[in-house]
Amino acid sequence: MMKSDMRPTISRRAAIERSILAATTLAVPGALAEQLATASMVEGPFYPDKLPLDTDNDLIILNDSLTPAVGEITHLSGRVLTTAGSPMRNVTVEIWQVDHQGIYLHSGDKEQERRDANFQSYGRFLTDTQGRYYFRTIKPVAYGDGRIRRTPHIHIAVSRGDKRLLTTQLLVNGVEQNQTDMLFKRIKDPKAQATVLGDFSPLPGSKLGELQVNHDLIIGQTVAEMDDGSLRALGVSIA
Repeated sequence: MMKSDMRPTISRRAAIERSILAATTLAVPGALAEQLATASMVEGPFYPDKLPLDTDNDLIILNDSLTPAVGEITHLSGRVLTTAGSPMRNVTVEIWQVDHQGIYLHSGDKEQERRDANFQSYGRFLTDTQGRYYFRTIKPVAYGDGRIRRTPHIHIAVSRGDKRLLTTQLLVNGVEQNQTDMLFKRIKDPKAQATVLGDFSPLPGSKLGELQVNHDLIIGQTVAEMDDGSLRALGVSIA
């Protein structure tokens, strides 16, 4: 259940979410043609080592706080589908990302004292009967030092029970840094690259400058991350 805040009213928030989920349903291609599976990308070292107390799908407001996180509010929605186009219900979608200053919620990120304490940093959502998911978060920003700098991205994981079905990232389409990002460049096929790119566009009717991005997650096969950081397909059925 989405939390209230000081920005749109609860009824308007609910209307926005319903309209986004409805658009998600209309945007899904038919199940006649096989769809390209979403490309895998590494989980990385900053999956939260201690989950926040609040782990719902609204990363902008923590619990009953009235102070929102800083950043460009973004409504992220989509469906989890098989390559045949069938919706996957009751699978867990997780997202985690840096705050507006590029800081993760993780003890390994040494700038925790500067992190936006009002940003949840992590959320999860159980897909509905049509495979739909929804998050309210912020538009991702770049982060890193002079040696390693990542293009803006949101980490995404899809699981059924304790079985990880997909580990990937969502990058902002059109960002110049994508072309020099070391992990994005590992995906050689342009069609596969397109499966991890999202169009962040203005949310119609928003007076707050909110954004929306619709991003379907197509599950092909179970993938595991090896000790060296590489990904290996296990060939396990997702049925």
